[in-house]
Amino acid sequence: MNAPVILNAPATPTAPALVLRPWSTQDVAAVVEAFQDPGVRRGASARIDDEADGLRWLRMQERGWEAGDRFGFAVLDVPRDDTPRRIVGNVVLREVASGKPSAEVGYWTLPWARGQGVAPRALEALTTWSLDTFRADGLERIELLHQLDNPASCRVAEKCGYEFDRILPSAPPSYPLDGHLHVLRVTAG
Repeated sequence: MNAPVILNAPATPTAPALVLRPWSTQDVAAVVEAFQDPGVRRGASARIDDEADGLRWLRMQERGWEAGDRFGFAVLDVPRDDTPRRIVGNVVLREVASGKPSAEVGYWTLPWARGQGVAPRALEALTTWSLDTFRADGLERIELLHQLDNPASCRVAEKCGYEFDRILPSAPPSYPLDGHLHVLRVTAG
């Protein structure tokens, strides 16, 4: 999938609208800053300490789009005034393949944007796009995994219709703690 995809999530009475767009190498400073947050690092599979690490991560996002198996989106707020848009988080659909019945979603939100509905609104936009785009190719379920010590992710998953499926055992070093698996199953029709 080479055409740029831009997704939108509407404003709420208490939070600005969101725009989701593919990551760009111009986002490197924001990525490096984001990965300094312990909350982002805790759930991330990559470690980003400097600009070189950030560029590697951004190139991985670009390669995923080119290959059509990983679709990472920078989540930006759309302020109601003339304030510039800023990156507030990330959502990703990964492990997508034609004929494969499942894929996985992930997300993170920057500390100062947490508690404003960013993660659920971005996840809902990504989920809708994912089903619209890949259901005809056989996508039947979307999985969401998070560590057991992340109750906020549990709330986001449930709010977005991802039902708790089971507890997964830890698998260090990638998954040092037990986790929850939530699943959104595609209904017929």
